[in-house]
Amino acid sequence: MAPVKNGRILFASHPDEYPIPGKDIIYDESESIDLENVPLNGGFLIKALVLSIDPYMRGKMRKVADVGPSYEIGKPLDNDGVALVLRSDHPDVKVGDHIFARIPFQHYTILQRLKGENFARDGIILANKENLPWSAYCGVAGIPGQTAYCAWKEYANPLKGEVAFVSAAAGSVGSFAVQLAKADGLKVIACAGSDEKVDFVKSLGVDYAFNYKKEDTAKVLEKEGPVDIYWDNVGGPTLDAALANAASGARFIECGMISGYNVQGGDAIRNLSRVVWSEIKLYGFLVGRLLPKYADAFYMEVPGLVREGKLKYLEDRTQGLEYAGRAIEAVQRGINKGKSVVIVAEEF
Repeated sequence: MAPVKNGRILFASHPDEYPIPGKDIIYDESESIDLENVPLNGGFLIKALVLSIDPYMRGKMRKVADVGPSYEIGKPLDNDGVALVLRSDHPDVKVGDHIFARIPFQHYTILQRLKGENFARDGIILANKENLPWSAYCGVAGIPGQTAYCAWKEYANPLKGEVAFVSAAAGSVGSFAVQLAKADGLKVIACAGSDEKVDFVKSLGVDYAFNYKKEDTAKVLEKEGPVDIYWDNVGGPTLDAALANAASGARFIECGMISGYNVQGGDAIRNLSRVVWSEIKLYGFLVGRLLPKYADAFYMEVPGLVREGKLKYLEDRTQGLEYAGRAIEAVQRGINKGKSVVIVAEEF
């Protein structure tokens, strides 16, 4: 077989604000690969099937990344994905296996090991006994789902009847947090950025869902709160409103602050003193630190709930690796609808 093009998404420049496809992120087909003869050197050749697009990727586009190493100019982006093994010299990997790993944004890659450095379960062989779509392992049954599951179990300490507030509640992490809160018997307030997203959030059984672009968050929380648990995906004014309407002893789970990812400085937090006066507990976390404790329980419980339809999720699917830049920009602008994934290729 002749070499084939190995299309890839390259990081071209550090964005000033939102990452721009064709400028900061480009699709390149200058490289090729001989799939039958490329040396494996003890590793295994994979074909990317699905790639995850996540808000935190913007932080890796800075010269000094928010977490982990920055993306390198002229090199492919990388993130979590599901891939099919085409060839293998690795003793624990066989042809036809499906691998969940942190992989480059390119069609074909040679990996040398299963377990990655950043997440305890990165680089695993997926059994998928539940026969879920492979894209689910980039969302509800993957790192976003694990993010919600692990941090909720570790930090929420919910009591039946308490009030939880979840921002960006239509997203992959937020929607999972909503369902965890409802399962624990809490009153749930949730916000999203469009009426369509609010409709999805309402389908999860929340007690009060609202479009934060149309309703004032502080006024909603003043009426429906006070807030005992705040799941924060947004930061900025939404965090400020939650601080102003927090119950004594509230737990704030700080998962993300996308409102400040694409701007310099961000908004000032005026109500930070409430951390003292209301004895608020602030928990910032990275899922990789929590995952070793909860991974086995997650994989035993969550895929089955998804299969049974007891755990709902929403996907925003982009077809084709060449359009990954658009998906990245859409996530940063908040115009995606559900978990953003790029479908790179079909299995066969």
